[in-house]
Amino acid sequence: MDKNGCTVALVRKSAEKEIVHTPEEYDFPDSLYQEHWEKAEAYGVLGLDGTLLACIEVCPEEWSNRLMVTELWVSEELRRQGVGKKLMDKAKEIALLQNRRAIILETQSCNTNAVGFYLHEGFELIGFDTCCYTNNKIAKKNHYCG
Repeated sequence: MDKNGCTVALVRKSAEKEIVHTPEEYDFPDSLYQEHWEKAEAYGVLGLDGTLLACIEVCPEEWSNRLMVTELWVSEELRRQGVGKKLMDKAKEIALLQNRRAIILETQSCNTNAVGFYLHEGFELIGFDTCCYTNNKIAKKNHYCG
């Protein structure tokens, strides 16, 4: 870092072996409408049997007039078929209707598929949370491996 600011570069590296964790393993189950998301809205894609196949949850951040994507999930069988894009288009539509100045979201830097998707959708890297995410998390096999 110098007087002009700083630069963050992400380097993609392969893990020595696959690391798989579930939210329940850490007593932090993923779910929609978490209590701390006020005024959250969710939109989804259901299968013919009513099974949830994909969803997006958005929540207004009033103090900054931004719309936060708090959850985006697409089942394996629907990935790379444009479903994620359609759900993100819905978030963009909501942001326009609510006259939000930006859409924000967060993902782990090791989730390279998500990072690539968000960059393709026009998002930019605007920060890196070194308090919650550090490079030594991979060595500890932590699922928050940013």
